[in-house]
Amino acid sequence: MGCNVRLPFEQQPNPYLHTRVTINFFFVRKVLLLKYSYAFVVMPGGWGTMDELFETLTLVQTGVIHNFPVVLMGREYYQPLLAYMQDMIRVGTISEKDLKLICLTDDVAEAQQHIQTYVQQHYKIIRRRKPLWWLLERV
Repeated sequence: MGCNVRLPFEQQPNPYLHTRVTINFFFVRKVLLLKYSYAFVVMPGGWGTMDELFETLTLVQTGVIHNFPVVLMGREYYQPLLAYMQDMIRVGTISEKDLKLICLTDDVAEAQQHIQTYVQQHYKIIRRRKPLWWLLERV
């Protein structure tokens, strides 16, 4: 399931999605991305991706959302950003604890394990018997 945002250019829906919704406003997309999620997997992207990433990290830092793992897929792409975050720790604008939920990797299995660790420890997942039509779930 994907949440695509309508942009004048440069945005195409991911061709690997089975189901998608197209959103007109970024704030609605952010709410949808976080409300029904147990984790956040971030692929290399631009301004919108960074906005969503940093808003999510801010919500974790301030305790609005708890135990929410973040996976950054793409070591080469995100390594400079993580180095910058280490500088932020050194100057005291964020704490070491703030980066503990982040996993930087290129390995899908490592990403899955990182997410699974937090989900199993902190959430009780109950499977619904009946799909919800408004989430575009199918039988």
